[in-house]
Amino acid sequence: MSARRFVRGLSHDVGRRGRIKVQHVVAAIVIVAGAAWGAVEIHSRITHVFEYDARISGDLVTISSRVAGWVTKIGVTEGDSVAMDQILFQIDDRESKLKIAELDARLKRNLADRERLRRERTLTEAQIRTRYQTLTSAVNAAEATVASLTPQLSLARGDLARAEALFKATVIPRRQLDEARTIKLRVDGEHRKAVAGLQEAEARLQESNAERAKLDVIDGEIAMLEHEESELAARQAQQQLDFADRTIRAPVAGVIDRKFVDGGEYITPGQRLAMMHNPARVWIDANIKETEVRKLKIGQPVKVSVDAYPDETFKGTVAIIGNAATSEFALLPTPNPSGNFTKITQRLPVRISIDQQDRKLRPGMMVEVNIDIR
Repeated sequence: MSARRFVRGLSHDVGRRGRIKVQHVVAAIVIVAGAAWGAVEIHSRITHVFEYDARISGDLVTISSRVAGWVTKIGVTEGDSVAMDQILFQIDDRESKLKIAELDARLKRNLADRERLRRERTLTEAQIRTRYQTLTSAVNAAEATVASLTPQLSLARGDLARAEALFKATVIPRRQLDEARTIKLRVDGEHRKAVAGLQEAEARLQESNAERAKLDVIDGEIAMLEHEESELAARQAQQQLDFADRTIRAPVAGVIDRKFVDGGEYITPGQRLAMMHNPARVWIDANIKETEVRKLKIGQPVKVSVDAYPDETFKGTVAIIGNAATSEFALLPTPNPSGNFTKITQRLPVRISIDQQDRKLRPGMMVEVNIDIR
């Protein structure tokens, strides 16, 4: 019995020593693994900037209306891919069409009135020109008549004066004196008649010149119609713009993220109708601690881990380093009237460019970035 006990005790002691050696080996492995992990982590902290506060961003475009009216047609639903200038919404345009037709009719009437006045001006100008030429000829004829009678009148007056002198000297009989007096009276009457005719012709010529004022009046009416035409054209262009605004198109190619109205609703100017973004243009906005911003430079490579795709790794590049802390953009200021101050590490926005992959990256997704600062 003592021999059996001895052998059993010896076996127990050997097993215990074996277990102790295994524990030592496991402990050594754990220590080595921990040291290696710690070395890698320290190296990573020195050569990389890691940040959790990051997300995918994109150009979210809000679709709204510049005019009011009833929504008569909706051409898209949420999730639809749309091309640039594709029709998204249609607003009731019946009243706009009627206003365009009314302005078009007024513009045509204005053009017709202007054309009528131009023709009237041409006719009036031709009549005035013809009348002026006729009256000018009459004035010239009257002047010629007066010019021809003036020396005759002078001659008749001289003959009458000589006849009176000779008659007083009893050289000639009274009959010759009477003849000289008759000739003088006849020539004087003809001269007066010619002068009166000249004055009348000149008066008519002046009256003809006054008629040219009619042309100025017509020109004024034409100018007024031209101004009215410009005003109507501007109003028509404005109304056509209103008509075009009732067809709301996609400003960019992209995908519809959210739709806020249904068919038959009445919308007002500026009301939000839908939101969309271009899935081909995305980036990452990361808020980096101010104590680490000094390590960043434009163009540094970035490894990106997207929470939605934990098994995939994306690559990016530092594109923009913010010039102001995010707290400066807060809507509400943070005054400190009490005098108590707690220093908080601020963060600066950093934009990281990244290539889209099969539309996997969508605005708002949370990501983790690892920036290589070596």
